[in-house]
Amino acid sequence: MRGIKMFFWILWRIWFYVMITIPILIMFPFLVASIVSEKGYPYFFKMARIWAKCILFGMGFYYKIDKQYELEPNKSYMLVANHTSMIDIMLMLAVVQKPFVFVGKKELSKIPLFGFFYKRTCILVDRNCPKSKMDVFNSAQRRIKQGLSICIFPEGGVPNDESILLDSFKDGAFRLAIEHQIPILPITFADNKKHFSYTFFSGSPGLLRAKIHPLIETKGKIATDRKSVREQVWHIIYDQLLAFQKIN
Repeated sequence: MRGIKMFFWILWRIWFYVMITIPILIMFPFLVASIVSEKGYPYFFKMARIWAKCILFGMGFYYKIDKQYELEPNKSYMLVANHTSMIDIMLMLAVVQKPFVFVGKKELSKIPLFGFFYKRTCILVDRNCPKSKMDVFNSAQRRIKQGLSICIFPEGGVPNDESILLDSFKDGAFRLAIEHQIPILPITFADNKKHFSYTFFSGSPGLLRAKIHPLIETKGKIATDRKSVREQVWHIIYDQLLAFQKIN
């Protein structure tokens, strides 16, 4: 029985990469046209949402959103969520309609085909380069002036220990939000680790729940408030994860 499960897990994981590739190939000319200049990013974002939904539905996932706040069209936000799975990116694109830009690790730009668009549309972080932090700040500032929002997974990566419910948060998202005086929108993903973790022989199709929390305002906040804001957001997401576990 275990051998049969492992066989289907292998097929399912391979299918995931097929689902990543097929929509990109179908939309390739339109995706390339949309990244010729930064002005085309809203069109790229719409196609990225189609790509994300194709992957989720193709993998047998469906999602349910609990919204406590609707984003204003002409306002920028700092989007933050817990990070537990490769499908976090897809679910974030699916649940947030307002165009935003990911801040992500540079290593992902090496993924064939996906990386071509990733490095041209996201703000890349090189953790081994001190200058990278200033580059991120400048890139984020430019994007915010264009009316876009920024998305960061503040754990800084997926914890190796899957028993960790929520890892500690890095400062970057909160420093940027305070320096640019934009509100923070916490989002909790309940089921991504359960259904599609980084453990290869695991997971299953099913429901992915997401909760969009009330905004955390940063107007009037200064650099010294960064720690308290970071802890406030951490507790919002952590408490919601505990609440989701009780429902299960």
